[in-house]
Amino acid sequence: MKEFKYVITDPEGIHARPAGELVKKCKGYASKITIIKDGKAANAAKILAVMSLGVKKDQEVTFQVDGADEEQAAAELEAFMKENL
Repeated sequence: MKEFKYVITDPEGIHARPAGELVKKCKGYASKITIIKDGKAANAAKILAVMSLGVKKDQEVTFQVDGADEEQAAAELEAFMKENL
């Protein structure tokens, strides 16, 4: 399992548009991707689960990637987060 942390820099936090982009990206991997904020975990491939975390600017989230393509998925997700959130 791969894991990385990221601090949200988008002024709106993880709002609808980037949450949709994140979910779309996560669905493209074979690995199970979980996003965790303050001990609360959500399946990163489900938009309502991601939105329910209520992640705001300057909050830290942890991504856990577990599966066949976890190395590639974790690296690409980290780059996606830096570009978009």
